[in-house]
Amino acid sequence: MSVDRLKNMPGFSIDRVAAAAGDDPEVLRLENLDTDIRPPQAALDATRAAIDDDDTNSYLPFTGQNALREAATQHVSQLSGVDYDPYRQSAITAGGTEGMLNVLLATLNVGDEVLLTDPTYAGMINRVRLAGGIPRLAPFVHRNGQWRLDLNRLVDAINNSTRVLFIMNPSMPSGAVLSRPEWEFIAKLCISHDCWLLYNAAMERILYDDRPYLHPASLPGMAERTITVGSVSKEYRMIGWRVGWIVGPEAIMDDINLVGIYNVVTPVGIAQAAATAALQTEDDGVVESIAEWQRRRDVIVEELAGLPLIPAVGGWSMLIDVGAMGHGSFTASDLLLERGKIAATPMRGWGGMDSDQLVRFVFSNEPVERLRGIGERVRRALGVR
Repeated sequence: MSVDRLKNMPGFSIDRVAAAAGDDPEVLRLENLDTDIRPPQAALDATRAAIDDDDTNSYLPFTGQNALREAATQHVSQLSGVDYDPYRQSAITAGGTEGMLNVLLATLNVGDEVLLTDPTYAGMINRVRLAGGIPRLAPFVHRNGQWRLDLNRLVDAINNSTRVLFIMNPSMPSGAVLSRPEWEFIAKLCISHDCWLLYNAAMERILYDDRPYLHPASLPGMAERTITVGSVSKEYRMIGWRVGWIVGPEAIMDDINLVGIYNVVTPVGIAQAAATAALQTEDDGVVESIAEWQRRRDVIVEELAGLPLIPAVGGWSMLIDVGAMGHGSFTASDLLLERGKIAATPMRGWGGMDSDQLVRFVFSNEPVERLRGIGERVRRALGVR
């Protein structure tokens, strides 16, 4: 019998789709947030060297190697304009996902509410539940061919029980990117309701069409209430290294570090030097990778012209509204694989009730040459023209 915190909590369905796709080379692998673009060479070299470094084969230090804490803190400081102390305001984690749960455990009492956008990463919604919190959702809406946050619904969703606003930007799975006015609105709500902003920065610089970058801690009054969780997984293409960081106000970092010690104890030792190298090298490949991911996005958008697809303006994925074509998300996912040889994840559970009409296309793991022709595959699979 499941404990209460796991009741009605589904899995991702990504692994189910991946297993069904098998090893068929004709299948377009659009189901998982992988990428075929290699990590920085400096990170690969540092990984190999770390295997022979006895200091990396250790539990200590629990909060992460000093060099990485310094590099990660400098990274966040440069992006936000906020001067963070690496030894009082940071922690290294086993990926950004551990970081998210650690922060929630350090900031929530059982029954506290957490406000998230809708749709959003199911791993964010369900970590709120694991931490004993109650997720509340404010929707993105279609406006002028883009996803835009419904600010009126955001106001309706926040109340005196709201403890944290949990925001990922660019948002996943939609690829939505918040505008400055939207961020400023969120900041005012955080301040007026005395809430933490938990900022999932996993893809923060993966922005397309020359969109400007903004870190929420840079806004007035937000440095003291913004907790940034980042990692090397996406921008640096280092998914398997499982290294992330938390940078935030000194007032909460001792509690976050305490949770980390009793959760994972210590981040991955042999991977930390590689993460440090990635953050410090000038040849990190981030700009070139973003340009390549944008080209892949453009091919899919062009191929699916006329279908209910909202183009991503950031991140690695975007959504097609299969409900508008008469399908639920699981049925559409099955049809795409069986008839179109496209592995794509159904979005049931990635937000409110409407998420079951959405399927996600991840465009970071297939080159342009293989993506060409996807329009015909989708139309054939879903029976549309």
